[in-house]
Amino acid sequence: MSFQLHRNPPFRAEHLGSLKRPQYLLDARYKDGKSSSELKPLEDKAINDIVKAQVDLGFRPISDGEYRRHMFWGTFWPELEGMEEIQNPPIETFRMYVPDIAAFMETGHKPGESVYCVGKIKHTGKSTYVDQVEYLKSILPEEQWGDIKLTLAAPNWYHLRYVDGKAFPKEVYANDKEYFADVAKAYQVELDILYKAGLRNVQFDDPNLAYFCSEKMLEGWKTDSNNTVTADELLDLYIDLYNDCISKKPDDMHVGVHLCRGNFVNSRHFSEGGYDRIATKLFKTLNMNTYYLEYDTPRAGGFEPLQHLPTNKNVILGVITSKFPELEDKEKMKQRIYEAADIMAKGSGETREQALKRLGVSPQCGFASHAEGNLIDIEGMKKKLALVRQIADEIWPGEP
Repeated sequence: MSFQLHRNPPFRAEHLGSLKRPQYLLDARYKDGKSSSELKPLEDKAINDIVKAQVDLGFRPISDGEYRRHMFWGTFWPELEGMEEIQNPPIETFRMYVPDIAAFMETGHKPGESVYCVGKIKHTGKSTYVDQVEYLKSILPEEQWGDIKLTLAAPNWYHLRYVDGKAFPKEVYANDKEYFADVAKAYQVELDILYKAGLRNVQFDDPNLAYFCSEKMLEGWKTDSNNTVTADELLDLYIDLYNDCISKKPDDMHVGVHLCRGNFVNSRHFSEGGYDRIATKLFKTLNMNTYYLEYDTPRAGGFEPLQHLPTNKNVILGVITSKFPELEDKEKMKQRIYEAADIMAKGSGETREQALKRLGVSPQCGFASHAEGNLIDIEGMKKKLALVRQIADEIWPGEP
């Protein structure tokens, strides 16, 4: 696979896709229990408003705020042949030390639903995401269609959370590699459908990769006698899975991956740990154009891992938190970006100016990975996005 530096996308000022939903939409969906057909005009209105807000704020990546989704991962997995969504799933099927599952249990939450493999996995040929792209195309001029950003669920999402042997029936798949091969084929079909619909900007949302930076999870992994591979071996399998998923995409489809450490009720995060442990594999082996990285608090570690980023790849620094309304100091954030550029330059033998050409800025995560969103209102979110745009304008004047 060949890589090129993409100026269009990624962009200097980015956001991660999910945006705060208006209260009337939340009430209609969860309080009033309106049907899909009753919700659609309300979703359309909310999407029209949030798209206008993104354009007015000067953002080139345009999403629908994920307003048609209940959670950030959407409906891809339950619609695959061989996958079934289970309400109130049996808790014994989960690895209790995986950070999101551990956090659920600590806060008295039990996963409300999960998706399990029950047969051979196959894409039906009908995308549950494509209508989201088509609607955005219907309200944007054609010259902006290439700016549309769609987020996809991580291909490992319904694997890491399950106890070894519970992700799929042994009579269906003999091992992880067989299972991952069919998952990858499903993603290849999905990306092909989306490409033919005009999508050129894809962002995988993956908290799981960052979990491999968590000492707590890695300790849990070591003491789990059910595991048949080491955590390092599983990370390798996941990277191979990703590379297989995107192996057939056209060169002009930009793909990125967003790593975070969780975004749950009351702005809670799930895990901690710097990227140092996985940086070499993450940057050099995973075939992504762009990495959207959480960097708003010390839990993500320092910028040193960025010295391993190859010169044909980009990184978007999530130095602005989406979790709380307090605004960061703009000058301090600019200095952090310059610091990151200097570390990248040292690792690659570039100048600061050259390294800056591969950088952008964003919030560290979405504002509403789950429907209710973080402890910030829509106006507070807009102020955060305006700050991102201001930082980008001052570091990269005249660039989108």
